[in-house]
Amino acid sequence: METQRQGVLLSFYCHTRARHDGVLVYEWLLEHARQQGVGGGSAFRAISGFGRHGVLREEQFFELADDLAIKLEFLLSEAQARALLETVRASGVDAVYALAPASFGVLGKTPARD
Repeated sequence: METQRQGVLLSFYCHTRARHDGVLVYEWLLEHARQQGVGGGSAFRAISGFGRHGVLREEQFFELADDLAIKLEFLLSEAQARALLETVRASGVDAVYALAPASFGVLGKTPARD
């Protein structure tokens, strides 16, 4: 039976090559979310865009390694979102975030956890 939950969609935006403590920021965010018990997260690479500094960046055929944006998404409880945001804030990670209410559920079989 499907159980729908209420929570939030927490999205982070950072540059592909941005690092924090020697680790790519998107990898750092995914790892810290996992350590805090968040049920899952995904990173998506942009193909074009501009950010808060107004610089337009595009993926070019001969320039695939450009420093485009990465978007990370997490569906989680408000308490988990607050805890993850506090970890990011306290660590000094350079990232933009968005927080929106969300309803979510799981369809089909739920995988067993290790």
